[in-house]
Amino acid sequence: MSTESLERRVEIETPEQTILSYTVAGVGSRTAAALVDLVIIVVGQLAIFLVLIELGAVFSKGSTTAQKLSSAWATAAGVLLSFILIWGYYVFFEAVWDGQTPGKRMLGIRVVQDGGYSVSFGASAARNLMRFIDMQPGVIYAVGLVSMAISKSGKRLGDIVAGTFVVHEQRALISSATRAQSDVATRAAITSRLTEEEFALLSRFVARRTELDATLRTSFAAQIATRYRQHLVDDGSAPMAKLLRLFETESDARARGLPSPGAKGAARERHAIVALNAGRWREFSDTLASAQKRGLRTMSPDEVSSLVSLYREVSTDLARLRTASDSEDQQEIFYVSRLLGAGHNFLYRQRGLSARDVWRYLSVSVPREVRRSTPFILAAAFFLFVPMAITFGVLLRHPALASQLLPPGMIDRVTEGAHRDSTGTHEYISTRDFERPILASSIIRNNVQITFGAFAAGITAGILTLVMLVFNGVSIGAGFGLYANHGVFHQIRDFVVAHSVLELSAICIAAGGGFLLGWALLIPGAHTRREAFVINGRRAVRLISASTLMLLAAGTIEGLISPRIDIPFVVKAGVAFATAILLAFWFSRGRGSEEEAPAEEFAYTEPRALSSR
Repeated sequence: MSTESLERRVEIETPEQTILSYTVAGVGSRTAAALVDLVIIVVGQLAIFLVLIELGAVFSKGSTTAQKLSSAWATAAGVLLSFILIWGYYVFFEAVWDGQTPGKRMLGIRVVQDGGYSVSFGASAARNLMRFIDMQPGVIYAVGLVSMAISKSGKRLGDIVAGTFVVHEQRALISSATRAQSDVATRAAITSRLTEEEFALLSRFVARRTELDATLRTSFAAQIATRYRQHLVDDGSAPMAKLLRLFETESDARARGLPSPGAKGAARERHAIVALNAGRWREFSDTLASAQKRGLRTMSPDEVSSLVSLYREVSTDLARLRTASDSEDQQEIFYVSRLLGAGHNFLYRQRGLSARDVWRYLSVSVPREVRRSTPFILAAAFFLFVPMAITFGVLLRHPALASQLLPPGMIDRVTEGAHRDSTGTHEYISTRDFERPILASSIIRNNVQITFGAFAAGITAGILTLVMLVFNGVSIGAGFGLYANHGVFHQIRDFVVAHSVLELSAICIAAGGGFLLGWALLIPGAHTRREAFVINGRRAVRLISASTLMLLAAGTIEGLISPRIDIPFVVKAGVAFATAILLAFWFSRGRGSEEEAPAEEFAYTEPRALSSR
């Protein structure tokens, strides 16, 4: 059995209507790449930790307020950098390196979108946010590994949602048989003697002979020579020498289009195509290799035109080769298809995002998606606020239920808060100035991670997203009720009011993204579930972009403003009102032409009536 027959392949149709084959990266290479990336992330985390220790040692030498604040801000920045490294590492490198992280580049694999498009920011963000589910249970990636084993194209859940798959990056090489066919085209005429099956067996043995042990190679050569004895010249030479001469003459025959025994006219045409065009394939292979090293932007217009021209010519060759092969899985088709696959991925690479594209994305695409996804966001708000209100009312009537709904630590905090209030200190949580930056960064990290989980949980038909909303609603409502029962509701009211609009809205928007994924699974509409996952996954990423920005602002307010008792309630309420006005303005943006939004190429498109909403 050949090595190629053990590989999983994915076929896609290019805009030129050419069928290309990609070799899917296996679990082994992907796991090895993941381990390399994990080591880099761990080293990065360790570096951040060591820098923070060093800064702490420097600032601890003084005791002034400024020094303590500097230490606190440095620690806060380190907390956020650590979080960004964990969640942004893969998205950043896959966007900058066109689907490759350092680990993937080392192992020669790459993320590609369905349809052969290079991976975009939206696709990379969707597939990597789904790690929240793929890595379960714990961090052993059992869910992802099972999904990869079941999927024909080796997709984990993140790839299914993002519409991506991971392929081997190695540039396709023309097989040794193909090279021989083109090199002997001028030799004397000979007669083809082997059938296609016999020649395929001989080709595999010749190609792999150097990998075999000497004893085993001699044994195999003797067995094959016995089988082909009627085609060999009995000149007293060793079986291996006879087989090599037979391979050379048979390659020569096929190079000139001579038919094998029983071959049809199409078979003769296939050999002629290989003989006439193998040189062009090698030229395209070498040109592409040079272009990949240099990058498309460094190439002159003439060089790009030449590469595109070669790509189109080889695409035509592949189409003719497939027709002449009469649907047979020929080795030459595999190699040329792999070569074209690499060229297609290079030429259809996503255009890099400019500052203007980022601005249009945030000011047009994101607010437009928030408006469009209003039903899903309102559904999320229902499952958050209704349990919150019900729990608050129940706890007011039945205070004893607090011990069943809240952890002991929360109850102790309320008791301590009531005691402080009786002494004239009306603060929800006691914080000093230099502790607040660290508090803000920790809140941002925690809340953003929760919204990532709410999005990824949508893969469970939205059930886990719903459970997360109800659980948080019950917890918040129980907390409010507990403070009210102790007569210190004003403490928690004063604390949450400033950041409440941003934080609660962000949770509902992110959960709306989770419900979008669940909707794709339950009611895909005119699309297949695979297509619906990809389309709704892109939409959900826009919602996550909105919620993440909102939580950055909310966490900053919650850490720096909300705990302060020297800021009156009316001022904090004013902050909440101002954020509500700003959100309303932001979400009203993007009402112009659809062309204002940054374009993204991927295999699945939405109905025009929907995309123009």
